[in-house]
Amino acid sequence: MDFNSEKIEKIKTDFLIIGAGAAGCFAAYEAKKLNPNIDVLILEKAHIDRSGCLAAGVNAINAYLTPGQTPESFVEYVKNDSMDLIREDLVYTIAKEINNVVKLLEEWGLPIPKDENGEYYTRGRGSIVVQGERVKPIIAQATKATKAKILNRVVVTNLIKDKNKVCGAFGFGVRDGKFYVIQAKAVLVATGGASGIYKPNNEGESRHKMWYSPFNTGAGYAIGIRAGAEMTTFEMRYVSMRIKDLMAPTGAVAQGVKAQQVNSLGERYLEERYLEKGGKSMPTAMRMWATLQENKEGRGPCYLDTTHLTKEQAEKLKAFYLHMTPGLTLYWTSRGTTPDIDPPEITSTEPYIVGGHAQAGYWINTNRMSNIENLYAAGDVAGGAPKKYLSGAGAEGMIAARDIIPNLNKINSEDINDKDIKDELKRVFNFMERQSKEILPDELELRMQKIMDEYAGGISSDYILNEQKLLKARKHIKQLKEETKYLYAQNLHELMKCHEVIDRLDVATVLIEHLLYRKETRWPIYQSRGDYPNRDDKNWLKFINSVYDKEKDKVSIIERKCETLNLKTLQK
Repeated sequence: MDFNSEKIEKIKTDFLIIGAGAAGCFAAYEAKKLNPNIDVLILEKAHIDRSGCLAAGVNAINAYLTPGQTPESFVEYVKNDSMDLIREDLVYTIAKEINNVVKLLEEWGLPIPKDENGEYYTRGRGSIVVQGERVKPIIAQATKATKAKILNRVVVTNLIKDKNKVCGAFGFGVRDGKFYVIQAKAVLVATGGASGIYKPNNEGESRHKMWYSPFNTGAGYAIGIRAGAEMTTFEMRYVSMRIKDLMAPTGAVAQGVKAQQVNSLGERYLEERYLEKGGKSMPTAMRMWATLQENKEGRGPCYLDTTHLTKEQAEKLKAFYLHMTPGLTLYWTSRGTTPDIDPPEITSTEPYIVGGHAQAGYWINTNRMSNIENLYAAGDVAGGAPKKYLSGAGAEGMIAARDIIPNLNKINSEDINDKDIKDELKRVFNFMERQSKEILPDELELRMQKIMDEYAGGISSDYILNEQKLLKARKHIKQLKEETKYLYAQNLHELMKCHEVIDRLDVATVLIEHLLYRKETRWPIYQSRGDYPNRDDKNWLKFINSVYDKEKDKVSIIERKCETLNLKTLQK
């Protein structure tokens, strides 16, 4: 295929949003509401109607201030669950907005069941039940109604910078083969986190049967890393508790029908062995860590105990999963069984790098701007604020838009250097030219996943990390990065996969440095150091941040203070 100047499409916009998930769509909605006359462009790798984490739907919104909860109590809940290390300022600003996001979703047409008093059905302290199989098309429809421009099937490859100021992004069309040069006054990265860095729980033909979207490959992180954006807390990986094999979510069972975790002996092991005396709950990471211990000590497998359900409750639970993971409902139905006699077995996933459940991502201010001028981040790529979920991601997109739109008229639109365009064009498409040595992207990806699994705390090592293994991971990942020059793509789809594995390798590079630097165990399983097994608040109650120097291929670590804020001051 001849990629000449006719294949280059130059676009000029005011506000570029990379990623059409919840954060990106809510940012576009808020931007157009504030100023309908500005030009907003959304760049989406898939299609806005069914892209990202929400593609298959949801059956609950897990960040909501239920009756009796306040923004302050939400901050305390997130802080306790994250072992005292969070950006309180970011979590607080999210907490103030999440109910407004839910209100908008309902106005747009999301079915949210209510009781006889007109109140939402709650599921736990901060979660409400929704009928959300079509949540993404509903959000997409509301976004399209704003008249924001949308470019579907375009893969972002790099940000465009002028000194320390962002001025656009490069990308290519997976269907049309065009090379896009997008000039913008402000850029919001809202692409989602990173899956596929570690060997997945399911292998072979089922390798994409995972908790997090397999199509979220860390591109948003990678373009920021290569641009020199400051990143935070990559070492707080996320390992999710899921229903075995199907990787279905457990919340509908654990919270929806009050199912307790039990081992093969029928013991409620959390309360009996792991919950502190007098404690009422334990952090999310500890629940999965306790389950791992039960299996290691010979009391597994472990289950969510649904044997107390009536037949009617069991049928309702089966129906409930149709809104999110119908595979579980099909599992019960195809075997002629029901949850009350066939409780689901639980397992742990491979680690993910995601800022919506854990807190890996861009280091940002309360307006969601990074250390690079006019570059913002929201949703799963924004760091420091875990447990934001759908509503929190939407809130962050809106917060970013409120800072961007009033300041657009103060920002000069910088011209993009022709040499930069030519260099990136060559970098993007050279994988379609045969090399002396050829490697297909799937081959390199499998090797990366094996290295990360064995040496950087994956499933096969029970998530345990130590310095010597991490140093081996660093060495091997660097070797794989050198081999990326031999990647070969036979078509545009494979070209996309070449860039996806490059992005994942850049994320893995930063991740390893974070894991090496934090010499304690703060989040068991998420970050378990076998050589530093204890939590150490005296020395490590701080953020581990990093900046990557692309020219030197070096990651520099920066320590940032963990500040407890006066929430009364924030209220003003």
